[in-house]
Amino acid sequence: MTFPATHEVFNQVPDLVPYQAADDQALLEGLRREGASWAEDEVRELGARAGGVEAQEWGRLANEYPPVLHTHDRYGNRIDEVEFHPHWHDLMTVAVEHGLHGAPWSDPRPGAHVARAAKFYVWGQADAGHMCPISMTYAAIPALRHNPELAAVYEPLLAAPHYDFGLREPSSKRGLIAGMSMTEKQGGSDVRANTTTATPNADGSYTIVGHKWFTSAPMSDMFLTLANTENGSSCFLLPRVLPDGTRNRIHIQRLKDKLGNKSNASSEIEYQGAIGTLVGPEGRGVNTIIEMVNMTRLDCVIGSSTGMRMATLRAVHHARHRKAFGALLIDQPLMRNVLADLVVESEAATTMMMRLAGATDRAGGDEQEAALRRIALAVTKYWVCKRAPAHSAEALECLGGNGYAEESGMPRLYREAPLMSIWEGSGNVAALDALRAMVKQPDSVEAFFSEVRPAEGADRRLDDAIARVGKELADFENIEYRARRIVELMALVLQGAQLVRHGHPAVADAFCASRLDSDWGIALGTLPTGVDTAGILSRI
Repeated sequence: MTFPATHEVFNQVPDLVPYQAADDQALLEGLRREGASWAEDEVRELGARAGGVEAQEWGRLANEYPPVLHTHDRYGNRIDEVEFHPHWHDLMTVAVEHGLHGAPWSDPRPGAHVARAAKFYVWGQADAGHMCPISMTYAAIPALRHNPELAAVYEPLLAAPHYDFGLREPSSKRGLIAGMSMTEKQGGSDVRANTTTATPNADGSYTIVGHKWFTSAPMSDMFLTLANTENGSSCFLLPRVLPDGTRNRIHIQRLKDKLGNKSNASSEIEYQGAIGTLVGPEGRGVNTIIEMVNMTRLDCVIGSSTGMRMATLRAVHHARHRKAFGALLIDQPLMRNVLADLVVESEAATTMMMRLAGATDRAGGDEQEAALRRIALAVTKYWVCKRAPAHSAEALECLGGNGYAEESGMPRLYREAPLMSIWEGSGNVAALDALRAMVKQPDSVEAFFSEVRPAEGADRRLDDAIARVGKELADFENIEYRARRIVELMALVLQGAQLVRHGHPAVADAFCASRLDSDWGIALGTLPTGVDTAGILSRI
């Protein structure tokens, strides 16, 4: 008896990989516009590698087999070592060799931070977790400069293109990775509630005692941390290995079992008489380390933009190959609405990300750019990072049940999405910090309006939204209660102004109609009629 074939595979989507992660018009347009066209060849080279079979497999395995903590060796000696999958080190090596860590701080070319942002964006599509220590190393350098003697020794190593993993005295290594340890279990984002103490020693060092609730990447070579002296909260640099070659007393209590970001080790540690060096004046620790926090905020925006881009790519790729009800998904009107909305959200984030990187490049010599970066980083960090989880959920749904399966890669994106909104200050912290910036640095408000005014007159809906921002900021009643509404509107106006001036006309029109003119539902995929979905989808 002959049975019909039951396992003929059809109407399934071919693998997206390999793909070119740098084939991203919003990214490349921003790269050129913000003064880093000289880096385009390297961005494309790294993009091809990030979307290649090898790097994608590195990322999968590093997440499939997360880090393991070994507190003691077989003889009972304390070692505090974290074991990573070998491909974690491959990912780190490529990131460091391409300067995604500290290289822009030693690169005199205009656009160095823009180039680095573009490379961070494309390489992050291989794996998000290892970008955490890369980001903290980048962010540590401006904080470390508060102690010029330390900076002179360590900054060249933090910017060096060498990933030199292993437990050795920092100045003996070819390159260094830095971490940050701020929060404690009783305080969280309220770092002034920290109870870690620092006692001065005769040689100028300090003895640190305390418990830190979150220390990401505990295998870093050194950490910036907060501890209290007699003069208040202060910032210190703690190496994992002391100058005499002995281990610093930084004890890892456990690794956190997190929702996502599985490839990266996040730990709970104790300083049991650890030795540190003061960075910046005593009592000014928060002001010193805030330099590091602000730089990691830029990377939060980049990380969320990266996730949105990947989710959009996967959703559009699926829809271009999958048939349902007699037609390809991408040819069906409602799916086109959803996909176009995903593209609009993604391009708005990417375009604003590149503008912030440009402001970072110019902030050192341009007061208005510095003021804009201060307010726009807080505002954009709040909004873009908050949009990422909803975006990834909608993109996953485009794949249906296939998207819910781990092998699609979508669950990993979905679990990763909330992290950027939590990292270095969750939504309320970012929103309130934006208000604080406007109070303490009134020039940041003027910088905001100077940024969006050049777009006035091009789109009535944007003009009306700019006017609404002015009214909101003039009303101080219940302003903290209204902080999220205010900051959301400011973020949307910033994105709208960038898209109207520099974006694709179809994307800008859809953004202004939906996000600024309220012709939009609550869920993604509710763009109004008349939007040029073909023009928008041509961007992918």
